[in-house]
Amino acid sequence: MAKKKSTQPKVRKNPMQNAFIEGAGQVVQEKITETLEKNYMPYAMSVIVSRAFPEIDGFKPSHRKLLYTMYKMGLLNSARTKSANVVGQTMKLNPHGDAAIYETMVRMSRGNEALLHPYVDSKGNFGKAYSRDMAYAASRYTEVKLEAICNELFSDIDKDTVDFVPNYDNTMQEPTLLPATFPSILVNSNVGIGVSMASNVCSFNLTELCESTIAYMKNKDFNLLETLKGPDFSTGAYMLYDEEELDRIYRTGRGSVKVKAKYSYDKKDNVIEVTEIPPTTTVEAIIEKIISLIKAGKIREIQYIRDETDLDGLKIAIDLKRGTDPDKLMQKLYKMTPLRDTFSCNFNILVHGYPRVMGVYDILDEWIEFRKDCIKRRVTFDLKKKKEKLHLLKGLEKILLDIDKAIKIVRETEEEADVIPNLMIGFSIDEIQAEYVAEIKLRHLNREYILKRTNEIAELVNDISDMEAILQSDRRVKNIIISELTNVSKKYGKPRKTQLYFSADEEEITVEEETPDYKCTLFLSRSGYFKKITPQSLRMSSNHKLKDGDVMFQEIEASNRSELLFFTDKATVYKTRASEFSDTKASALGDFVPAKLGFDEEENCKYMVETTDYSGYMIFVFENGKVAKVSLKAYETKTNRKKLSNAYGSKSKLIEAFYIKEDTNLMLKSTNERMIIFNTGMILPKASRDTIGVNALTLKSKNLLQKAFIISDEKAAELSKYRVKNIPAAGSFAKDLEDPDQLTF
Repeated sequence: MAKKKSTQPKVRKNPMQNAFIEGAGQVVQEKITETLEKNYMPYAMSVIVSRAFPEIDGFKPSHRKLLYTMYKMGLLNSARTKSANVVGQTMKLNPHGDAAIYETMVRMSRGNEALLHPYVDSKGNFGKAYSRDMAYAASRYTEVKLEAICNELFSDIDKDTVDFVPNYDNTMQEPTLLPATFPSILVNSNVGIGVSMASNVCSFNLTELCESTIAYMKNKDFNLLETLKGPDFSTGAYMLYDEEELDRIYRTGRGSVKVKAKYSYDKKDNVIEVTEIPPTTTVEAIIEKIISLIKAGKIREIQYIRDETDLDGLKIAIDLKRGTDPDKLMQKLYKMTPLRDTFSCNFNILVHGYPRVMGVYDILDEWIEFRKDCIKRRVTFDLKKKKEKLHLLKGLEKILLDIDKAIKIVRETEEEADVIPNLMIGFSIDEIQAEYVAEIKLRHLNREYILKRTNEIAELVNDISDMEAILQSDRRVKNIIISELTNVSKKYGKPRKTQLYFSADEEEITVEEETPDYKCTLFLSRSGYFKKITPQSLRMSSNHKLKDGDVMFQEIEASNRSELLFFTDKATVYKTRASEFSDTKASALGDFVPAKLGFDEEENCKYMVETTDYSGYMIFVFENGKVAKVSLKAYETKTNRKKLSNAYGSKSKLIEAFYIKEDTNLMLKSTNERMIIFNTGMILPKASRDTIGVNALTLKSKNLLQKAFIISDEKAAELSKYRVKNIPAAGSFAKDLEDPDQLTF
């Protein structure tokens, strides 16, 4: 709430100011929700409705204003004109500055290659949609006119097919929609960002779309997947055909498709040439990413990379080192660079002034209704014109009965103003018919001319009857739409640019990153701090920096390529690689494992295992006296999973966990000071990770297993009195041992 100030505005004592604004300076208390509703919501709706989102005709207001201006300039069937002329004329409808208008034109041009079916025929440098750095020329240098397909956008626009509204200064009229004869909303891609919502409409092949629309109009249960095979992008490339995902997009308007670049291999020059890329990236982004991977040492097969895009089109040339497998390298690049990307669909479209997320089925329903309305309005317009013409010809037909009488009436009428009334009286016709007769040229006052004109009456009657029948028949209106779609498909249809591929067609190549292989020592502290130290660094200093009260409890000789398993106190294991951790020094605190691997809240690291082949076993010792032996293979996964639940049995508290490559001696100690030593070979390994184990140390009531140790054969021989031949066993008292905790090695 705002603090109240004086409610009475102060009047300045300036003699030049003899009046004041009522209420000026007054601060009124108002809820923030009311302020947002009054001030921010109108702005948000203005952005959504008037700028960001396309409507059912496929255009945003800026697109529509530009194209309509070019249409009124006669650029549909004439020579090109300078872009600056078009930009200047468009400002009569779109007063947002010449730069914004020209950028809109650039994206719609053939030269920019952003649209599957461009609307602007361009000459000059219009940049490229697939290049971030290729700038377009200024509007004074380039030339434009409308493409032939725009005939379908403005077809019958002058026959009241759509509504017109005044422009911003009320000096001219502009259309609210364009009466496109095909579903242009789905033919060209459209991206818009509004307030709190966005739109991302992909493009579809015109021939497939027209065929699908016709089939859908004939049968509402038609499956669009039969004819509409998926998006068709202006940049070409390959799209993964996922029928389930496409069906979801067609029905909900949301989903994503995977697109990958098209390439060829020139064996002679040992070079890969990328000629088509996904629509979501640019040449520069791809090259920069590949260079960064080369610098990081993750890609070593590339000798040189360059952009060879020219007038012939896009080309990224990648020179390979001798002996490199091009297909394997491309699989690696697909995984690590934007050469394979995802196009996210969000079909958010304005319908009757409101944004709606619609699938292809819903969009076609709305477009069909829109197009039916356009056709009915066109027929109504033509019907009115023909009825007016019929009315005039019927008046002329009456004159035919006595042409001499008509001439006599005109000749004998003294004043011009009386000619029309006298003709009306003489032939029993109305004023409009009389006006038409009076305006006939003298040379046409012959029987032949009048007979020719009146012979049109029968044809007009038939046409009027046919038009009235069309307006009454939904089926005939649909047939007109189908006929127009068929014509559009024949005239402007093109083969697909984006080819399809299937997951089964592509051999999956396992890509192993080139991880440097070198020896290192891994350290893990009790509180969960991890260090990876090279031998050279360890020789220089081996004094570890630790937090107060923390100690190192694991030290493992390993390789940088080793896989690591971190077992936690929540019966979970987290998997990673040593290479994921940076080399450090003993004087550094190290990486905090729970934070690095994303442990759950209050989850702590219990034990670390290093392996390269998942050989050996895990030994889990539980508080209830049971011991479990699990093969490390149980933790090996084909997929790159980072977290495995139920890593060990959770029915009893875990006391210790050990990794052993082969069977060894295990010592257990209870709270009542009893101890046993036995060989882990007595326990059969289990394949299930969460096994509860077998009884090893027999415990009396209220006693628990307290500690566990791995001991050497020599130490086991010294403590032979505690060795047992079978388990479970109660064990012997260990009072004669000064410090059993020192038995671990």
